[in-house]
Amino acid sequence: MTSNRRVLVLASASPARLGLLKQAGFDPRVLVSGVDEDAISADSPAELARVLAEAKAAAVASGGMLDGGEIVVGCDSVLDLDGEALGKPADAAEATARWQAMRGRSGVLRTGHCVIDTADGRQVSATASTTVRFGTPDDAEVAAYVASGEPLHVAGAFTLDGRSAPFVEGVDGDPGNVIGLSLPLLRSLLSDLGVRITDLWT
Repeated sequence: MTSNRRVLVLASASPARLGLLKQAGFDPRVLVSGVDEDAISADSPAELARVLAEAKAAAVASGGMLDGGEIVVGCDSVLDLDGEALGKPADAAEATARWQAMRGRSGVLRTGHCVIDTADGRQVSATASTTVRFGTPDDAEVAAYVASGEPLHVAGAFTLDGRSAPFVEGVDGDPGNVIGLSLPLLRSLLSDLGVRITDLWT
């Protein structure tokens, strides 16, 4: 039985994405794409998230480190605030400014997903969107959060599964998508390739 099992490869360095997959019954191999995110642009935040995910998955699928037959999953997230795509803040000052702009408002977390079946080269991709309703942390709370360093490593300068969770009032849509990967969308994309998600469980 195990000899026919497909190998799932996560083309992302995100511990949050890896954690989501492990909690859902997968044990993916992790290969970081090395894609220069700043060199990629698109007409909208949703399209940018998808194009980045495609670039990451393609880089790993064609990078010469696979044996063949693996299922490669690439993801990338941006926060869509007033039509602007916000990725990881460049520094503490930018993270502080982000939170001052976000608090008391809503944004849309866009996560692009790309799945490539290296057995035949077929590729599918899509973007999942979840509305995030931010709370109103005061200046001291924002400063403490920024000082923790966490917001410098995540799209939109916040997480649902970390120190900023108390500052998020709620989400409308898939919360996993905000953490970094939509399992329902992954299931749908795998199905488009003729792969059952349950066949990738360990």
